[in-house]
Formats: sequence, structure tokens, C-alpha cells
Amino acid sequence: MHQYENLLVQIEQGAMWLTINRPEFRNALNHETLQEMEDAFGWAEASDEVKVIVVKGAGEKSFAAGADIKQLQQKNMLDALIPGMQGLYKKIQQCSKVTIAAVEGYALGGGCELALACDIRVATKRAKFGLPELNLGIIPGAGGTQNLSRIIGKGRALDMILTGKIIDGEEAERIGLVSYLAPDDELDKQVEEVTAQIYKKGPVAIKLAKLVVHKGYDIDLETAMLMEKLSQAVAFGTEDKQEGTSAFLEKRAAEFTNQ
Repeated sequence: MHQYENLLVQIEQGAMWLTINRPEFRNALNHETLQEMEDAFGWAEASDEVKVIVVKGAGEKSFAAGADIKQLQQKNMLDALIPGMQGLYKKIQQCSKVTIAAVEGYALGGGCELALACDIRVATKRAKFGLPELNLGIIPGAGGTQNLSRIIGKGRALDMILTGKIIDGEEAERIGLVSYLAPDDELDKQVEEVTAQIYKKGPVAIKLAKLVVHKGYDIDLETAMLMEKLSQAVAFGTEDKQEGTSAFLEKRAAEFTNQ
């Protein structure tokens, strides 16, 4: 793995903790940071050592305060058509590893969209979520218009986007934007508790479950159910399925091998 200028990366017991390290800029996501994130996620995807990827921001003030506005101001119409931030977040959504956003402080614009791209969101009450792009005369362009509505419903998503309002972690949990609300100063502990549960699951089953949920969500129910059935057929043919069922019957912890 490369050494990064804007990221801190640590591997601990199967989890890659990826920290956006620009606290002096509220962890704003400039072009260079996004490139580093793409490299880090690509490395983690290919690594057998990594089972979970945790994304967080350095300091307590911001998870990620959005795109770098100075760089954004210089973009023209055609720049919006390149994959850019939306392309990176799509890769994060499609990552075969479980992804967790650990949010404290501001998660605005592209920062909020980064959290939305992750499978699970853990936050404290001090978290602040919002998509204020309309204040700049643009719209959320890294999946915000689509992912937010799919997670919290179209009505609530339209309210957040059109008014630009910012909600705290408590409100985010109430409406389903956040999966877990951690006590103040215990964000990492809550994330570790979640990852501990994930580690007990069959790794092939995790990949299949993510695939079916993400790909099945936007297609007709009959096709999605067929996708689920075929994915289950793959799971039935794995050594992990034999180990998991045997461990249950023998009342012991399963020892999965990702095969």
C-alpha cells in the first residue's frame, strides 16, 4: 500500500481504518484526496487481510465537509460528465468488503454522499448530515439524489435537498439515515462492536448478500428473487456453508475459510 498525503490508513484485526486527514480544511474532499481514496479502496478490495473498511475523519469537527469549493468553482459543464466523485462512490458501493462510515462532526455534500455510499453508518449525536449543494447553484452529484431517497424515502430526501437543512446524529438515526447512534466519545468502540458481529459471518455469504441487496433493489421483484435464489445456490456449494451448519449443530463457533 502507498503512503498517502491526505489519508491515514491502519489495518487492525481485519479492519482497514481509513481516516481522511485534512482537519485544517474540515476534511474537505479535494481531487488529490479522492484519488488517494480510490487507490486505498482498490488495495483493500484485493487484500485477503481486509474484511471491513471503516471510513472516518480526523478530529471531532468533521467527517468530511464536502468537496473542495475552490476546485469546484473551476469546473465546467463537461467536467460533470467524468466519473469523478460519483464514480469513486459507486466503486465503494460495489466493494465486496463491508464498508462502515464512522461519522462525527460535519458530513456535508460529498461527505454525506460518502457516508451514504457505505453499507453501514455509525454516528454520534454530534454528527451533522446535510446536502446543501443547492446553496451553490448545483445539485448533489455523487449519488445524493438517488441514495438518500432510497435510504430514507423520497419525501424526506426532497426535504433535506430542497431546504438544505442539516440534521444531527439523533435525527439521522430516527429517520433511518444512521444505523447506530454511538455515545459521545465512543464512536470507535461502537464500530468495533459492529465489526465483531460481521467477523462471525461467512465471508462468501457477506459478498453474496451485498450483491443481491444492491443489484436487486432497482430491478423488478421477480428478477431480484431469482437473483437471490441463484446466489443461494452458490452459497450452498461452498465449504463455508458446510462449516456454518456443522458448527451450529455442534454448538461451537464456526471457522470460515472464505471458500
